[in-house]
Formats: sequence, C-alpha cells, structure tokens
Amino acid sequence: MRTKLDYILHKNGSEILFEDEAVLVIDKPAGLLVLPDRFDKTLVNLYDLLKEALGAIFIVHRIDRETSGVVLFARTAESHASLNAAFEQRHIEKYYRAIVVGSPSAQSGTIDLPIGENSHGPRKMKIDNQNGKEAITAYTVLEKFDQYAYLEARPRTGRTHQIRVHLNAIGLPILSDPLYGSSGRLFLSKLKRNYKSNGEEKPLIARTALHAFSLTFVHPGTGEKMSIETPLPKDMSMVLKVLRKYQGSRRAGGSSTLIDSDTEER
Repeated sequence: MRTKLDYILHKNGSEILFEDEAVLVIDKPAGLLVLPDRFDKTLVNLYDLLKEALGAIFIVHRIDRETSGVVLFARTAESHASLNAAFEQRHIEKYYRAIVVGSPSAQSGTIDLPIGENSHGPRKMKIDNQNGKEAITAYTVLEKFDQYAYLEARPRTGRTHQIRVHLNAIGLPILSDPLYGSSGRLFLSKLKRNYKSNGEEKPLIARTALHAFSLTFVHPGTGEKMSIETPLPKDMSMVLKVLRKYQGSRRAGGSSTLIDSDTEER
C-alpha cells in the first residue's frame, strides 16, 4: 500500500531510495528545489514536501535545483547531529556524474582552487584565490568523445556550485550549465550530418548535465557503512547514447567501443 510520503514524492518525480527511523534517502529529479527558495517561497521544494508527509525532518546537505540524484535527510535530531559531524569531518563520500564540453588532457586529477561569491551576478560563485574558501574536487574520466566527455566527480569539500565552478575553471564546463557552462546547448543537428528538422529543434538536454550518483555514509543508528546510488536519469542517458552513436566512444584506458546506455538509465 502506498503511503502519504510515497504519493507526495511520486507526484513530484521523486523516489525513496532508503528509509528507516533515523534517515531518509531520496532520488530527486532535476528541477525540484531541495530547500525553500529565499526569494520565492511559493516554489515547490523537497523539504516542504517531506515535512508535510512526515512532520519532523532535518536537512543534512543539498544539491542544486537542476541537479538530479541522491539527497540525504535525517529523521531525528540525534541522527542529524551525527550526520552533520560526519560531513564536517569529510567522512561522507559523494560521487557525481557529469557530461562536460571539451576533451580532458588527463585521465584523472584533483582540482584545488578556493571558491568565493561572485559580486557581478546573483547566486553565482567564482574562483577566488585571495578571499575564497578551500574547495577540492577529484575527478575521473569515464568516457571521452570527440568534443565532449563523461566524468565522475568527487567533491571533498561542500562549497556552493563547487563541481560546476571547478570543472569550468579547468576548461571543462558542464553541458547546458547556464551559469558556468558553454554558450549554447547541444542539438542533434550539431552531431548528425544532413539533419533535417520538421519544426523547432529542441536541445538534447534542457538542464545542467550533472547527477548526484551515489552517497556513502555510516548509519548514525546502526554503525553500518551504507552506499546508496541511483542510475542516470533518461535525459543524461539519452545524451550519452547520441554521443556514442555520432562521436564515437573511448572508455578509460583509451579503447574505442560502443556501450549500451540501457545499463545506466533508470
């Protein structure tokens, strides 16, 4: 039988990945806020949806509105304090998947560049070597195409827009990122020769191509180490499928191959 929580989340495109008396892990769709918006309180957000269904709920971390994937919440004040401490001590591991514009020169690397607020734009961050806060992101190339790449990113700190700012700083902006990304979106006509559209062409992906793929943490009640992941959503899987077809695919290690995207799609 579907609970009130199941109904509310399903209605807004979210799914429960794990739930017990101490923690709740949600698969959030792109486009849904985690927290209430500071400037528009009428916007639907995950926190208010959970509060409506459960009453008490505690925010442990958040991901950007246009980012899909794993979000962790605490069900009690005790588990909230424990998980917050784990985040501060960098004991919680977060892994993201991103499709970027450009060809990485290295197979993996670590970006260690401080991040601060950008005074020239609202809600925008920048690399700030003088006044910025420490920010570290490790990345690994999973797959390369002619003009794009598919990466795994692991932020070791938790700055606002960290992965987006860092990847842009090394010349690998995330596809369709309106703040830090490339100047245009990806259309099939750019990849497919002699492409003819019957009408106005839509981009292959209409949001920042970033997905919170997995989260590893120690359960605050049982002490068990848990690793929870969620597959790529359909929009990112479709972009990879098209890139593999029209730009070729080189997996880590340099071999060229064609990969079945169905193994990654939810």
